[in-house]
Amino acid sequence: MNKFLLSCILSFALLPAFAQVSPADSQYEPNDLQPRGSYNPAAPRELKQFDFMVNVCDCKSVNRNPDGSWQDSVAMVWMAKYILNGTGIQDFSWKEGGLASSSVRQYDTTSQQWVVTYFSFPGVTTAPGVWLGAWDEESQKMVLKKEQKAPNGMEGNSVLTFYDISEKGFKWEGKWISTDGQFTWPFWRIECQRRR
Repeated sequence: MNKFLLSCILSFALLPAFAQVSPADSQYEPNDLQPRGSYNPAAPRELKQFDFMVNVCDCKSVNRNPDGSWQDSVAMVWMAKYILNGTGIQDFSWKEGGLASSSVRQYDTTSQQWVVTYFSFPGVTTAPGVWLGAWDEESQKMVLKKEQKAPNGMEGNSVLTFYDISEKGFKWEGKWISTDGQFTWPFWRIECQRRR
């Protein structure tokens, strides 16, 4: 028997073993009973820090113009669910005017920080932005940062903050801060209320 034929036979013989997924492998994924999935007890407990997002929220989003003025607010829907069998959270947002985005949120126990990867439309994201951060117990805020130069080349960070988190909803702010902390430019604000 030649090697090619033998490898084909072995591949087909092993296929059923790889094709089967037990219910335990996906029990925390979104399903008919829990459409937003659920937290996997084997996941880092820090995952629950983003539990406030696992819902559907109606939001108002406002962006800043280059001249410093703020645009009119637009309607936005922001929802999230557990993914990766309850070990990560993915959120989706849709803004009035056809803009859409999604982030995957995972907690890295080695570095003890959140890793948040962001995708948006229109356009295809070939190198998604990645923000790192942590929950600040004292201020009760989730703060995520990514090194990012300003349009004029100044070194700094994009800082995303979730705050005023309650059963009713939350607020979010995106701002750019220079490395020396002397200059801050808020560029996007969102206020969300949970659907009942």
